[in-house]
Amino acid sequence: MSERTSNTTIPSRRRKQRGVALYLVAGAMISAIFVVPLLWEILRSFQAPGAIISPPSLRSFSNLGFHNYVELLSGDDILRNVVNSLIVAVATSAITATVATLAGYGFGRFKFRGSSIAFALVLLAFMVPFQAVLTPLFLELHYLHLLNSLPGLALFYTAFNLPFGTYLMRNTFLQIPNELVDAAAVDGASIMSTLTRVLRPMVIPGIATTVLYAFLFSWTEFLGALTFTTNDSVYTLPVALVNVESSDTYGQINYGVLVAGAVIAMIPCIIIYVALQRYYVRGLVSGAVKG
Repeated sequence: MSERTSNTTIPSRRRKQRGVALYLVAGAMISAIFVVPLLWEILRSFQAPGAIISPPSLRSFSNLGFHNYVELLSGDDILRNVVNSLIVAVATSAITATVATLAGYGFGRFKFRGSSIAFALVLLAFMVPFQAVLTPLFLELHYLHLLNSLPGLALFYTAFNLPFGTYLMRNTFLQIPNELVDAAAVDGASIMSTLTRVLRPMVIPGIATTVLYAFLFSWTEFLGALTFTTNDSVYTLPVALVNVESSDTYGQINYGVLVAGAVIAMIPCIIIYVALQRYYVRGLVSGAVKG
Protein backbone atom coordinates (compact mmCIF):
# COMPACT_ATOMS: atom_id res chain seq x y z
CA MET A 1 0.00 0.00 0.00
CA SER A 2 2.80 2.36 0.92
CA GLU A 3 4.70 1.54 -2.29
CA ARG A 4 1.65 2.46 -4.41
CA THR A 5 1.26 5.74 -2.52
CA SER A 6 4.91 6.63 -3.03
CA ASN A 7 4.72 5.70 -6.72
CA THR A 8 1.75 8.02 -7.27
CA THR A 9 3.17 10.93 -5.30
CA ILE A 10 6.46 11.05 -7.25
CA PRO A 11 4.82 11.86 -10.63
CA SER A 12 2.53 14.40 -8.96
CA ARG A 13 5.55 16.11 -7.41
CA ARG A 14 7.29 16.19 -10.75
CA ARG A 15 4.22 17.71 -12.42
CA LYS A 16 4.06 20.29 -9.66
CA GLN A 17 7.74 21.14 -10.09
CA ARG A 18 7.28 21.44 -13.84
CA GLY A 19 4.31 23.74 -13.30
CA VAL A 20 6.32 25.94 -10.97
CA ALA A 21 9.21 26.03 -13.45
CA LEU A 22 6.91 26.99 -16.32
CA TYR A 23 5.31 29.64 -14.13
CA LEU A 24 8.71 31.14 -13.28
CA VAL A 25 9.87 31.09 -16.90
CA ALA A 26 6.65 32.70 -18.14
CA GLY A 27 6.79 35.29 -15.36
CA ALA A 28 10.41 36.13 -16.17
CA MET A 29 9.63 36.53 -19.87
CA ILE A 30 6.61 38.75 -19.21
CA SER A 31 8.61 40.83 -16.71
CA ALA A 32 11.40 41.23 -19.26
CA ILE A 33 8.94 42.82 -21.69
CA PHE A 34 8.43 45.67 -19.20
CA VAL A 35 11.81 45.80 -17.46
CA VAL A 36 14.19 45.60 -20.43
CA PRO A 37 12.96 48.85 -22.10
CA LEU A 38 13.37 50.71 -18.79
CA LEU A 39 16.89 49.36 -18.28
CA TRP A 40 17.73 50.18 -21.90
CA GLU A 41 16.55 53.77 -21.47
CA ILE A 42 18.57 54.17 -18.27
CA LEU A 43 21.68 52.81 -19.97
CA ARG A 44 21.25 55.05 -23.00
CA SER A 45 20.88 58.11 -20.79
CA PHE A 46 24.56 57.77 -19.86
CA GLN A 47 25.68 57.92 -23.50
CA ALA A 48 26.67 61.00 -25.46
CA PRO A 49 23.86 62.59 -27.52
CA GLY A 50 25.54 61.52 -30.75
CA ALA A 51 25.75 57.91 -29.63
CA ILE A 52 22.08 57.84 -28.63
CA ILE A 53 20.82 58.57 -32.14
CA SER A 54 23.30 56.16 -33.77
CA PRO A 55 22.79 52.39 -34.03
CA PRO A 56 23.85 50.69 -30.79
CA SER A 57 27.22 48.98 -30.66
CA LEU A 58 29.64 47.81 -28.00
CA ARG A 59 31.92 50.76 -28.73
CA SER A 60 29.12 53.24 -28.04
CA PHE A 61 28.75 51.87 -24.51
CA SER A 62 32.46 52.19 -23.69
CA ASN A 63 32.24 55.91 -22.93
CA LEU A 64 29.43 56.30 -20.42
CA GLY A 65 29.10 59.30 -18.14
CA PHE A 66 26.80 61.72 -16.36
CA HIS A 67 27.19 64.55 -18.89
CA ASN A 68 23.51 64.45 -19.90
CA TYR A 69 22.37 64.71 -16.28
CA VAL A 70 24.90 67.46 -15.58
CA GLU A 71 23.65 69.44 -18.55
CA LEU A 72 20.03 68.87 -17.55
CA LEU A 73 20.55 69.82 -13.91
CA SER A 74 22.96 72.69 -14.59
CA GLY A 75 20.10 75.17 -14.42
CA ASP A 76 17.89 75.81 -11.44
CA ASP A 77 14.69 75.66 -13.50
CA ILE A 78 14.53 71.88 -13.94
CA LEU A 79 14.71 71.26 -10.18
CA ARG A 80 11.96 73.81 -9.67
CA ASN A 81 9.89 72.07 -12.35
CA VAL A 82 10.31 68.73 -10.58
CA VAL A 83 9.13 70.32 -7.34
CA ASN A 84 6.15 71.86 -9.16
CA SER A 85 5.18 68.45 -10.56
CA LEU A 86 5.48 66.87 -7.13
CA ILE A 87 3.31 69.56 -5.55
CA VAL A 88 0.62 69.22 -8.21
CA ALA A 89 0.70 65.40 -8.19
CA VAL A 90 0.58 65.09 -4.40
CA ALA A 91 -2.19 67.70 -4.09
CA THR A 92 -4.21 66.03 -6.85
CA SER A 93 -3.82 62.60 -5.23
CA ALA A 94 -4.81 63.86 -1.78
CA ILE A 95 -7.86 65.83 -2.92
CA THR A 96 -9.02 63.10 -5.30
CA ALA A 97 -8.67 60.36 -2.66
CA THR A 98 -10.52 62.39 -0.04
CA VAL A 99 -13.44 63.48 -2.21
CA ALA A 100 -13.72 60.13 -4.00
CA THR A 101 -13.79 58.26 -0.67
CA LEU A 102 -16.60 60.44 0.66
CA ALA A 103 -18.53 60.21 -2.61
CA GLY A 104 -18.02 56.46 -2.86
CA TYR A 105 -19.14 56.10 0.75
CA GLY A 106 -22.34 57.95 -0.02
CA PHE A 107 -23.10 56.08 -3.25
CA GLY A 108 -22.12 52.69 -1.87
CA ARG A 109 -23.65 52.69 1.61
CA PHE A 110 -26.68 54.99 1.40
CA LYS A 111 -29.81 55.00 -0.72
CA PHE A 112 -31.31 58.39 -1.47
CA ARG A 113 -33.59 59.83 -4.08
CA GLY A 114 -31.81 60.38 -7.36
CA SER A 115 -28.72 58.39 -6.37
CA SER A 116 -28.85 56.27 -9.53
CA ILE A 117 -29.14 59.35 -11.73
CA ALA A 118 -26.30 61.10 -9.88
CA PHE A 119 -24.04 58.08 -10.23
CA ALA A 120 -24.96 57.77 -13.92
CA LEU A 121 -23.81 61.36 -14.40
CA VAL A 122 -20.52 60.44 -12.73
CA LEU A 123 -20.11 57.55 -15.16
CA LEU A 124 -21.01 59.86 -18.03
CA ALA A 125 -17.96 61.95 -17.19
CA PHE A 126 -15.81 58.99 -18.28
CA MET A 127 -16.93 59.64 -21.86
CA VAL A 128 -15.84 63.29 -21.94
CA PRO A 129 -12.13 63.76 -22.72
CA PHE A 130 -10.72 66.90 -21.17
CA GLN A 131 -9.23 67.91 -24.53
CA ALA A 132 -12.80 68.56 -25.73
CA VAL A 133 -13.48 71.12 -22.98
CA LEU A 134 -10.13 72.90 -22.79
CA THR A 135 -11.55 76.22 -23.97
CA PRO A 136 -14.36 76.51 -21.38
CA LEU A 137 -11.98 75.24 -18.69
CA PHE A 138 -9.47 77.90 -19.66
CA LEU A 139 -12.14 80.59 -19.40
CA GLU A 140 -13.34 79.24 -16.07
CA LEU A 141 -9.85 79.17 -14.54
CA HIS A 142 -9.23 82.66 -15.90
CA TYR A 143 -12.43 83.90 -14.24
CA LEU A 144 -11.38 82.29 -10.95
CA HIS A 145 -7.85 83.76 -11.23
CA LEU A 146 -6.34 80.26 -11.18
CA LEU A 147 -4.34 80.41 -14.39
CA ASN A 148 -0.56 80.11 -13.99
CA SER A 149 -0.99 78.61 -10.54
CA LEU A 150 -0.26 75.18 -9.13
CA PRO A 151 -3.56 75.03 -7.14
CA GLY A 152 -5.54 75.68 -10.32
CA LEU A 153 -3.69 72.92 -12.15
CA ALA A 154 -4.25 70.53 -9.25
CA LEU A 155 -7.99 71.30 -9.21
CA PHE A 156 -8.14 70.72 -12.97
CA TYR A 157 -6.52 67.30 -12.61
CA THR A 158 -8.74 66.46 -9.65
CA ALA A 159 -11.89 67.15 -11.65
CA PHE A 160 -10.91 64.57 -14.28
CA ASN A 161 -9.72 61.94 -11.79
CA LEU A 162 -12.81 62.08 -9.58
CA PRO A 163 -15.13 60.02 -11.86
CA PHE A 164 -12.80 57.01 -11.81
CA GLY A 165 -12.05 57.46 -8.12
CA THR A 166 -15.73 57.69 -7.22
CA TYR A 167 -16.59 54.63 -9.31
CA LEU A 168 -13.78 52.61 -7.73
CA MET A 169 -14.54 53.66 -4.15
CA ARG A 170 -18.26 52.98 -4.56
CA ASN A 171 -17.51 49.42 -5.65
CA THR A 172 -15.03 49.08 -2.81
CA PHE A 173 -17.65 50.05 -0.23
CA LEU A 174 -20.13 47.65 -1.81
CA GLN A 175 -17.82 44.74 -0.91
CA ILE A 176 -18.16 45.43 2.83
CA PRO A 177 -20.82 43.30 4.56
CA ASN A 178 -23.86 45.19 5.79
CA GLU A 179 -23.66 43.35 9.12
CA LEU A 180 -20.43 45.17 9.94
CA VAL A 181 -22.01 48.58 9.37
CA ASP A 182 -25.09 47.56 11.34
CA ALA A 183 -22.91 46.41 14.26
CA ALA A 184 -21.12 49.76 14.28
CA ALA A 185 -24.47 51.57 14.33
CA VAL A 186 -25.64 49.43 17.26
CA ASP A 187 -22.48 50.37 19.16
CA GLY A 188 -23.41 54.04 18.70
CA ALA A 189 -20.87 54.95 16.01
CA SER A 190 -21.79 57.93 13.87
CA ILE A 191 -21.60 57.94 10.08
CA MET A 192 -18.15 59.51 10.01
CA SER A 193 -16.89 57.38 12.90
CA THR A 194 -17.99 54.27 11.02
CA LEU A 195 -16.05 55.46 7.99
CA THR A 196 -12.86 56.52 9.75
CA ARG A 197 -12.63 53.82 12.42
CA VAL A 198 -14.47 50.77 11.15
CA LEU A 199 -14.41 50.86 7.34
CA ARG A 200 -11.13 52.67 6.75
CA PRO A 201 -8.85 49.61 7.03
CA MET A 202 -11.04 47.72 4.55
CA VAL A 203 -11.06 50.45 1.88
CA ILE A 204 -7.34 51.24 1.94
CA PRO A 205 -6.73 49.20 -1.26
CA GLY A 206 -9.30 51.29 -3.11
CA ILE A 207 -7.85 54.53 -1.73
CA ALA A 208 -4.34 53.44 -2.73
CA THR A 209 -5.51 52.65 -6.26
CA THR A 210 -7.18 56.05 -6.52
CA VAL A 211 -4.03 57.78 -5.29
CA LEU A 212 -1.88 55.87 -7.76
CA TYR A 213 -4.04 56.72 -10.76
CA ALA A 214 -4.34 60.37 -9.78
CA PHE A 215 -0.61 60.70 -9.18
CA LEU A 216 0.40 59.08 -12.48
CA PHE A 217 -2.14 61.12 -14.44
CA SER A 218 -1.08 64.47 -12.99
CA TRP A 219 2.65 63.63 -13.08
CA THR A 220 2.72 62.72 -16.78
CA GLU A 221 -0.01 65.02 -18.16
CA PHE A 222 1.26 67.56 -20.72
CA LEU A 223 -1.52 69.27 -22.67
CA GLY A 224 -3.39 70.72 -19.69
CA ALA A 225 -0.19 71.95 -18.06
CA LEU A 226 0.89 73.56 -21.34
CA THR A 227 -2.51 75.24 -21.76
CA PHE A 228 -3.07 76.58 -18.24
CA THR A 229 0.51 77.66 -17.43
CA THR A 230 2.50 80.20 -19.40
CA ASN A 231 4.99 81.21 -16.72
CA ASP A 232 8.32 79.41 -16.41
CA SER A 233 8.10 79.46 -12.62
CA VAL A 234 5.02 77.18 -12.58
CA TYR A 235 5.91 74.83 -15.42
CA THR A 236 5.66 71.15 -14.58
CA LEU A 237 8.28 68.61 -15.60
CA PRO A 238 6.65 67.40 -18.88
CA VAL A 239 6.39 70.99 -20.16
CA ALA A 240 9.92 71.78 -19.02
CA LEU A 241 11.36 68.76 -20.84
CA VAL A 242 9.90 70.01 -24.11
CA ASN A 243 11.68 73.33 -23.56
CA VAL A 244 15.07 71.91 -22.56
CA GLU A 245 15.25 69.20 -25.21
CA SER A 246 16.09 71.77 -27.91
CA SER A 247 19.76 72.57 -28.25
CA ASP A 248 21.35 75.84 -29.25
CA THR A 249 21.02 74.96 -32.93
CA TYR A 250 17.56 75.65 -34.27
CA GLY A 251 15.72 72.52 -35.34
CA GLN A 252 17.97 70.09 -33.47
CA ILE A 253 16.92 68.00 -30.48
CA ASN A 254 19.29 67.15 -27.68
CA TYR A 255 18.31 63.53 -27.23
CA GLY A 256 20.78 63.04 -24.39
CA VAL A 257 19.07 65.65 -22.22
CA LEU A 258 15.65 64.35 -23.28
CA VAL A 259 16.43 60.75 -22.29
CA ALA A 260 17.98 61.87 -18.98
CA GLY A 261 14.86 63.90 -18.24
CA ALA A 262 12.65 60.91 -19.06
CA VAL A 263 14.62 58.77 -16.60
CA ILE A 264 14.23 61.39 -13.87
CA ALA A 265 10.51 61.65 -14.66
CA MET A 266 9.91 57.91 -14.29
CA ILE A 267 11.62 57.57 -10.88
CA PRO A 268 8.66 58.82 -8.77
CA CYS A 269 6.25 56.68 -10.83
CA ILE A 270 8.27 53.54 -10.13
CA ILE A 271 8.61 54.36 -6.44
CA ILE A 272 4.93 55.01 -5.83
CA TYR A 273 3.87 52.00 -7.91
CA VAL A 274 6.18 49.64 -6.02
CA ALA A 275 5.05 51.10 -2.70
CA LEU A 276 1.34 50.71 -3.51
CA GLN A 277 1.49 47.59 -5.69
CA ARG A 278 -0.17 45.16 -3.30
CA TYR A 279 -2.95 47.64 -2.49
CA TYR A 280 -3.31 48.45 -6.19
CA VAL A 281 -4.00 44.84 -7.19
CA ARG A 282 -6.49 44.34 -4.35
CA GLY A 283 -8.20 47.62 -5.20
CA LEU A 284 -8.68 46.70 -8.85
CA VAL A 285 -10.06 43.29 -7.94
CA SER A 286 -12.54 44.76 -5.46
CA GLY A 287 -13.61 47.35 -8.01
CA ALA A 288 -14.26 44.73 -10.66
CA VAL A 289 -16.54 42.43 -8.69
CA LYS A 290 -19.54 44.69 -8.43
CA GLY A 291 -20.56 47.48 -10.72
